Amino acid sequence: MTRTLFCFGYGYTAQALARQLLPKGWRVFGTTRRAENLDRLGASGATVLLWPAGDITKALHAASHLLISASPDAQGDPVLQALGDEITQIAPNLTWAGYLSTTGVYGDTGGDWVSEDTPINPSTQRGQRRKAAEQAWRAIPNLPLHIFRLAGIYGPGRGPFAKLRAGTARRIIKPGQMFSRIHVDDIAQVLAASMDRPNPAAIYNVCDDMPAPPQDVISYAASLLDMPPPPEVPFEQAEMSPMARSFYAESKRIKNDRIKSELGVELMYKDYKSVLTAMLKSERADSTD
Repeated sequence: MTRTLFCFGYGYTAQALARQLLPKGWRVFGTTRRAENLDRLGASGATVLLWPAGDITKALHAASHLLISASPDAQGDPVLQALGDEITQIAPNLTWAGYLSTTGVYGDTGGDWVSEDTPINPSTQRGQRRKAAEQAWRAIPNLPLHIFRLAGIYGPGRGPFAKLRAGTARRIIKPGQMFSRIHVDDIAQVLAASMDRPNPAAIYNVCDDMPAPPQDVISYAASLLDMPPPPEVPFEQAEMSPMARSFYAESKRIKNDRIKSELGVELMYKDYKSVLTAMLKSERADSTD
């Protein structure tokens, strides 16, 4: 039987996973809300379906694996709003399901380390919605659910270089602030490893080995471009969107031991320095093609 992945939300991370699975003979279905995205997203080799406006019943019935990457809103998880706990009846052949959550569910630890065994205590609205969505998915009987709590995601097209070149990058300083991060291709390999070693009810932190203050990442990126680092801006004086400010509301360092010990994952990008170096090398290679 062909292994078949159905992705609710065929976005940045789901596409990275599809790039790993499609060459191995998987079938991949993914959803988008916008009809104008169908051709572009389908060029990857996945079958992209319009949802919730379209019919996904046949594709879900064929799915052996399910990935939920759609973000919850004020009404809750959009997939469960539409399908409820009937998901296991609509998709009766599932051997694995993965929910992409966030390390924001841990809340603020003042920069201390957290593991999957740390009680979750989100302080932001975004984190509280993710906590509620995790609980709602875990309550569905007979669903082989795995939860992946993702750190800040970067990778192709998502990095500080464009802002540095445009002169819009800032080094926002909030003493003691620590973030963990993860390259999108490492998320994909963690998900693929879990699919090969299903362990329903498992929770995994997905991050690299080097939490760091955000200003250090900007400074290193500037050094790679042979540019001076942007001026420092105190957090209290920085103009920021509500979303950006919410990231600074919590400081923590995330442990990733479980993805290594249980799933046998060896990260391709162990820290932000290796990520930024690889991203710039790729950018420059593309510009000379």
